[in-house]
Amino acid sequence: MSATAWPAPAKLNLFLHVVGRRSDGYHLLQTCFQLIDLLDWLEFEPRRDGMIRRIEGPDWLPPEQDLVVRAARLLADRTGCRSGVDIRLHKTIPAGGGLGGGSSDAATVLVALDRLWGLGLGEDALAALGLELGADVPLFVRGHSAWGEGVGEALQPVQWPEAWYAVIWPGVAVPTAEVFQAPELTRNSPRITIRGLLEQSARNDCEPVVIARYPEVRAALAWLGRFGAAHMSGTGSCVFAALPGQREAEAAVAGLPEGWRGFAVRGLNESPLRERALAV
Repeated sequence: MSATAWPAPAKLNLFLHVVGRRSDGYHLLQTCFQLIDLLDWLEFEPRRDGMIRRIEGPDWLPPEQDLVVRAARLLADRTGCRSGVDIRLHKTIPAGGGLGGGSSDAATVLVALDRLWGLGLGEDALAALGLELGADVPLFVRGHSAWGEGVGEALQPVQWPEAWYAVIWPGVAVPTAEVFQAPELTRNSPRITIRGLLEQSARNDCEPVVIARYPEVRAALAWLGRFGAAHMSGTGSCVFAALPGQREAEAAVAGLPEGWRGFAVRGLNESPLRERALAV
């Protein structure tokens, strides 16, 4: 990537409990977000004519549906900014994998254009805008691993051991809406505390729903379970396991079945996006 590129990191949900549902249908969650060093990259070329374009990106995602374009237009509309931008999006994070790639891309757009357009909105205002795009976007705007509650936007920064993880994408995308609309989804898990998480095993309430509908995810959990305790991230389809080091993480993702992708990644407490923003 060029020296002017901006990073967009992925995340893992170390656990995910659905503890209730709001009157508007949104689910109330408890989770722990762990940032990881699996990155998308974005490049921005400011324009003077007010046009906002994604000139490079994945073929399967039309620009008008891409959160990066929606984020840029939302920021311009809310601030009255007349500047434009050409955006190049280089994807590595699997889509529909529960790793937050689209939300992270949107957050990087908000943070980068706030600087490049000279808006100076700051973290709180950008996080509020991000929440309109998706519940995970504020996490990536704020740029810290965090304990999350509410719909995922109530964040308390945490310092977790920066462990190594093996992450597997089993070749399928899982729509988040499908999981949260499933009638069999548990919606009344008891609340826990951070201490409680450290003292007892936690789970992902979405996992039983997904593995019943996507045998590929069940197979990926079984594969990774040979190397360590395997869990699903978010609403899937990616699964992960914390392992003692880089060598063990690389071994766990070697020789995967055809159509799967694997990553040996390191946990991060602070996002590389924060460091990049400070350099502008």
